[in-house]
Amino acid sequence: MTTSISSLIARSLLAPLMRFARDDSGVTAIEVGILAGPFFGIIGAILETSMVFLAGQVLDSAVQDGSRQIRTGQLQTQSYTLSRFEDLICDRLFGLFSDCHALQVRVTPVTNFASATIAPPLSTTCTPNCTWNWPEQFTPGQGSNTMIVQVYYRWPLILPMASFAPNDQPDGTRLLGSVQVFRNEPFSTGSTP
Repeated sequence: MTTSISSLIARSLLAPLMRFARDDSGVTAIEVGILAGPFFGIIGAILETSMVFLAGQVLDSAVQDGSRQIRTGQLQTQSYTLSRFEDLICDRLFGLFSDCHALQVRVTPVTNFASATIAPPLSTTCTPNCTWNWPEQFTPGQGSNTMIVQVYYRWPLILPMASFAPNDQPDGTRLLGSVQVFRNEPFSTGSTP
């Protein structure tokens, strides 16, 4: 008889726990809670990567348009300066870049296509407050000069997520760059092209 009383007491105490273990009414909410973080993290990474690619394409298009005006001699005949060339590039960025005048611009003539060397203006081993390695320069050259136009920008990331963020700089930014190498048309700076 003592066994049956103890088993009745054990069953009465364990019954609520057994009902709780069989209850699955909150399983969906728990699964959503577990999966929501990774899901929204992946969506954020996709959007961040898309913005980086879009910004890179817009920058490349703007630099190509500006380089075309150098190649045809339009900027030389209008006595463009570095500041005016940056404004020309900024006008073609459609407000996508938060600080358009943070562009690093270098326009220089080179001897020939083989001597055109391209190196990013930032060191990948610098501290979080990286500075540009070379000064800005704007020398659009004369007719028939071989030119190299380099424009770089440090794109700030919105969601700098650790392992799959598209940042490549120690300060958490992405270095975007566009480079054009071309030969100027045979114009003379004294006449309008």
